[in-house]
Amino acid sequence: MKGRVSRSAVRRLVTGAAAVVLVTTACTTTDDAGPEGAAAPGPDITVTPGPGAASVAPNTPVRVEAAGGTITDVRVEQATADELAGADGEAGGDTGAAVEEPAFTGTLSEDGTRWQSDWNLAPGAAVSVYATAEDADGEETEVVAEFHTEGVAKDARLAVVSNFPQTGDTVGVGMPVVVAFDRPVENKVQVENSIEVTSEHEVEGAWNWVDDETAVFRPREYWKPHQKVSVDLRLTGVEAAEGVYGVDDDRIDFEIGRELISTMHVPDHELKVRVDGKAVRTIPVSNGKGQERFNTTTSGTHITMEKYAALVMDSATVGIPEGSPGHYRLDVDWAVRTSNSGEFTHAAPWNGNIGHANTSNGCTNMSVEDARWFHDKALMGDVLETTGTGRELEWDNGWGFYQRSWKEWLEHSETGEPQVTDGSGTPGGVHGEGL
Repeated sequence: MKGRVSRSAVRRLVTGAAAVVLVTTACTTTDDAGPEGAAAPGPDITVTPGPGAASVAPNTPVRVEAAGGTITDVRVEQATADELAGADGEAGGDTGAAVEEPAFTGTLSEDGTRWQSDWNLAPGAAVSVYATAEDADGEETEVVAEFHTEGVAKDARLAVVSNFPQTGDTVGVGMPVVVAFDRPVENKVQVENSIEVTSEHEVEGAWNWVDDETAVFRPREYWKPHQKVSVDLRLTGVEAAEGVYGVDDDRIDFEIGRELISTMHVPDHELKVRVDGKAVRTIPVSNGKGQERFNTTTSGTHITMEKYAALVMDSATVGIPEGSPGHYRLDVDWAVRTSNSGEFTHAAPWNGNIGHANTSNGCTNMSVEDARWFHDKALMGDVLETTGTGRELEWDNGWGFYQRSWKEWLEHSETGEPQVTDGSGTPGGVHGEGL
């Protein structure tokens, strides 16, 4: 990011049965008066939080200002105990080794006199800020300022409980990034701005929230195929709710595979598959009979979610229990999920209307051969665009996120601004308001 001047890894160290903070030197500055009371040469440097400060909120920005010169270097180091001693006095399962974390960066003002950290601080950390500035005569000042951040109890720590995709996955061009937290997030702006998505082919994207615990990133349009994408979750120190802080960073690295887009106009009884723009297969199908809402195939942009070689399909899982009109329980093969309301593509050898009439319970029925082919080709994140029915896919039904127009998606983002995936950063700040 433009204006960043120094990068230094955050260090977390634990040894034996207790954490030992290794940064213990006293605060030093070089602004002492010279001989006969004359001021020492070089610019004056101010660091906030001030040296010796204790119980600093982790989402407080680090600021460095230089008077009479420009900042030439800023380095921030942190040391904290990530594992708390258990009731028996023994530490957790940490190996005692130092763990490299993402660089702690900052942004320098255009005139070079002010620097502010991009990210939050680790809770319960001893923080050392090393800053250097130089005046027009080449006189240099160096300072070291040390302070401590407030810790956070185990029951007040924000954690990620699941994410899609996961590191190592190869996915389709419609793939969203879905992050689920272990507790409700109130400060959604700061959390959105703490998660940066980077791709080899830059796009505009934004976050929406399915609920207070689930955030979703999607690009404005589908991803370009055959590229790598990374998601940096810089959650350390972010205040998700009052008194609730993140204590860990994480990273997801996945790959966008080939472009597989299927289209299906339900009255035509066929599904057309294109791979990287080339038509590869036309599959005869039978969709929902459409007599009731529950057996009407939804129209809209579906994103494939998961697949099964064999699956028991029970309508009780979508609100139609045994004994109710429309209940069914079927053993099916080669199933690919396209929504959370019970829609799959799957083999249906019992359906004699495939390619001729829509007589299913809402799923897309195929021959065994075609269903297996589609199952084997499908990746999580592939696209199925369906038209021609009277039931519209809800934006939050499965991964129907493209049901919201880009304008609507951006309006529902807490930041209200797009995030460009070129590594230039997130739309806004991660620090607490007024800090």
